[in-house]
Amino acid sequence: MNAAVVGPPTAKREPLRIEQFGRVRIDEYAWLKDANWQEVMRDPSVLNADIRAHLDAENAYSAALMASTEALQEKLFQEMKGRIKEDDSTVPSPDGPWAYYARYETGAQHPKHVRQARGGDGAEEVLLDVDALAMGKDYCHVGEASHAPDHALFAYAVDEQGSEYYEIRVKDLASGAELPGPIASSSGDFAFSPCSRFLYWTFRDANGRPCKVYRRPARGGEDTLIYEEPDEGFFVGVGVTESRSHVLIACGNQEQSEVHVIPAATPEAAPAVFTPREPALRYDVTHWGGRWLIRTNADGAIDFKVMQCAESATSRAHWAEHTRHEPGRFVLGLSAFKDFLVRLERVNALPRMVIRARDTGEEHAIAFEEEAFDLDVDGSYEFDTSVMRFVYNSPTTPRRWFDYDMRARTRVLRKTQEIPSGHDPAQYETRRLSAKAPDGAEVPITCLMRKGTPLDGSAPLLLYGYGAYGIPMEADFSIRRLSLVDRGWIWAIAHIRGGSEKGWGWFLDGRREKKTNTFTDFVACAETLIGERYCRAGNIVAYGGSAGGMLMGAAANMRPDLWAGVIGAVPFVDVLNTMSDPSLPLTPPEWPEWGNPTTDEAAYDRIASYSPYDNVAAKPYPAILATGGLSDPRVTYWEPAKWIARLRANSTSGRPVLMKLNMEAGHGGASGRFDFLREIAFDYAFALKAVGATEVGGGF
Repeated sequence: MNAAVVGPPTAKREPLRIEQFGRVRIDEYAWLKDANWQEVMRDPSVLNADIRAHLDAENAYSAALMASTEALQEKLFQEMKGRIKEDDSTVPSPDGPWAYYARYETGAQHPKHVRQARGGDGAEEVLLDVDALAMGKDYCHVGEASHAPDHALFAYAVDEQGSEYYEIRVKDLASGAELPGPIASSSGDFAFSPCSRFLYWTFRDANGRPCKVYRRPARGGEDTLIYEEPDEGFFVGVGVTESRSHVLIACGNQEQSEVHVIPAATPEAAPAVFTPREPALRYDVTHWGGRWLIRTNADGAIDFKVMQCAESATSRAHWAEHTRHEPGRFVLGLSAFKDFLVRLERVNALPRMVIRARDTGEEHAIAFEEEAFDLDVDGSYEFDTSVMRFVYNSPTTPRRWFDYDMRARTRVLRKTQEIPSGHDPAQYETRRLSAKAPDGAEVPITCLMRKGTPLDGSAPLLLYGYGAYGIPMEADFSIRRLSLVDRGWIWAIAHIRGGSEKGWGWFLDGRREKKTNTFTDFVACAETLIGERYCRAGNIVAYGGSAGGMLMGAAANMRPDLWAGVIGAVPFVDVLNTMSDPSLPLTPPEWPEWGNPTTDEAAYDRIASYSPYDNVAAKPYPAILATGGLSDPRVTYWEPAKWIARLRANSTSGRPVLMKLNMEAGHGGASGRFDFLREIAFDYAFALKAVGATEVGGGF
């Protein structure tokens, strides 16, 4: 099959007139949204036949146009697979008499969850074999999986469609049998009570929102509703404090939050509000040393501070300062141990960990040397320990797991990520640049390249961006990027506003009224890289997913001349229509991020000014690839489908516009670790062809 035979699909046009605030827009591809989309999320077989035929035609065209790269895709896949230690395992995490870990076997797509007697003696006990569970299924993803505190039960949440509706199943570890009565329609979020008698779980409604918390006996029985969130814009989650003193119910959106607590000693008690929600107040809580610590933005603490209060007096009026607010020092979170508190921060776009001793209040930070790196606390089942595990990596350095003795201030390397095909960090280099945005803001850029890569504008460059929800793009290690970097590419990460790389204010300056800063920051990064001769215009591939796909659409509309290709993975591009339809999955919770165009005229005009789908026009667009998943509840399949249809009808460049839709997956793509790599190999082959790489026989 070849593209000349297949030809690009031409979507039929059925103009739909939409009017809001006296503004009229015409959506000629609205028919691609199935009227029964909610059923399709659960059962893709009920998809309208005309829509399925069009999606199949798009997939056939993409396959035909990319057929010449099939050998390259296989080569890329084998390269990336060769960097994975197939029989790998996590570092065992001790908890009482056991140590828990996950491991993969050679050839397995999914892990086994296992445990062994603490100290490594005795036989390994398999708690869950996910590869066996996935046998014969097109999609199978296990999210949360954990044991009860008394080690007698093991629970896991499984999604077998990609729709993010999970079923929670509980296994009796003595008999090895699954208990009857699995929990359906869950968001996958659950927690055992500290006494192990109960399981708390969250319910996901028809619009995909976690909105209720139930309690049921851990070994099965009647579910009792203990919390229902009335605000349709709030998400709900459940967990347990590190001290195992309380069960926590957290609810909120991007602007405000509220916590409800249940004492572990009375697990059937009704949850009590910690302090009532207030406009623009965000907080979360940690139990430590017989009191509460509150990470919050109260009193104008944009980058957050830490407050404290007694267990019995938790309302905001009783909060006192614990760790003051310092602009530019973003407090990311707290991890509590019996005698130590770990504070994870970000300063100057880099993370750091600060350890505080409970008895003296003395603090110290753990030092690192590289110019750019990623850092995270790995978590612990045990509270009464002085050992904290953390993970360190950088664009050039594979992940390393350390056990850090917070009392002795010494670290022990527990594991280094193995790259079976070989990796020498000395052959690569990371550089930090800064781009000046149109309003003068300095935007960090992290670049990864092989040493000796010429900086004369000749190297192809992949510019990655996201810029939403306060989620930072970390300077981390990836086995996947090396397949482009080893071919002479430069991989650049644009740390644009909308993320939180430079603090929570960096997020606030890239959302809602200031959303266009995200797009102009990205363009400024490209222009800076061109000016510094890292690349040249027309030889850059822009890459982003989900909300980063919105960025891709906006960048393609704003400056099509900069890009050889644009890859929008599960791209959120139909922003105005989606934000105007509260029946769609997750729309009301998104209004604080983008604005509500159903009630706010200014929000309508603002979104209309940048919504990628609504701003497609007759322009010489670069080669564009959109990917998606039929069961995706976050970015519904019709968003990339409509975008590609309108782009193809308007582009004047003659360059290809492709969509590759996974008909058996959701937002995260394929569930198996190797199947996922094949999807990445397709993206990379598109990038190589977009720049006309000789390895693929030239460009499109």
